[in-house]
Amino acid sequence: MERSANYITKQSEAILSYIEGLGKSHVTAAQIAEHFDEINAPIGRTTIYRHLDRLTESGELRRYITDGSSGACYQRVNKKENCDLHLHLKCEECGELTHLECDALQEIQRHFFEEHAFKIDVLKTVFYGKCEKCISKKEIFAR
Repeated sequence: MERSANYITKQSEAILSYIEGLGKSHVTAAQIAEHFDEINAPIGRTTIYRHLDRLTESGELRRYITDGSSGACYQRVNKKENCDLHLHLKCEECGELTHLECDALQEIQRHFFEEHAFKIDVLKTVFYGKCEKCISKKEIFAR
């Protein structure tokens, strides 16, 4: 029996529901697998990747590849938001990926374009460092 490309399974629905519950947060396939293992509803990694690919192709999810070593992360697409207008921050300690909308960065984008004839691909532009939570943890433990 041939299945359509839009075939939705309970596992696909569960994965999408879990990602929707994360709000604007991003998640990796490994984190998804860990979540379903923790609630005693394990889903194999191959199955997770297959569903993530399908959900990305259908426009339900957005895939980010922030570096060559940590793999892709995924986020639910909010049709009302435009991800083309901001850059991203990635915490090197906890791995959190944050959308950053800042007038100063928009000015940098404008400067690069007008002064250097270079258009920044904001979907692939990531600044690396430490997030506020991880900085705070280090300060607490340093006392």
